[in-house]
Amino acid sequence: MGAGSNHTVLPPATDDRDLLAALKAVLAGSDEVSISSPGGSVPLPDSVRGLLVDAVAALDRGQAVTVEPHRTVLTTQEAADLLGITRPTLVRLLEAGKIPYTSPGRHRRVELADVLEFQQGERARRGQVFEEMAHEEPPDPGDAADGFVSTR
Repeated sequence: MGAGSNHTVLPPATDDRDLLAALKAVLAGSDEVSISSPGGSVPLPDSVRGLLVDAVAALDRGQAVTVEPHRTVLTTQEAADLLGITRPTLVRLLEAGKIPYTSPGRHRRVELADVLEFQQGERARRGQVFEEMAHEEPPDPGDAADGFVSTR
């Protein structure tokens, strides 16, 4: 697999599910995990272990997994694509200071870590808003004197 390619793995056949469950248990455990070969053993870094835990869990649920490399510095278009928004919307977020960026020349550049942090923050914010909405009591239609219910 080259550095610029991606690779999709389909869920294993049903007879390989036991092997997948055993691998999931080993990776999710607290013991150090190493990869062994005839030339020696190499400990698995936590970042790679986390990636493997997520991938094995998805395969165990019957989902396909794609690993796709990203550069650590993105163009505005690449960052917008990653967030699932338009480039002009991303530029507005950059100019509003919601995501840090640099301009080494004419073009803006965004750090992948900053984009992922913003994405995670937005998910958390949306979850909190949904939680608050779930606990709000709906207005009683009988409270409106004119028969209309105010929604705001």
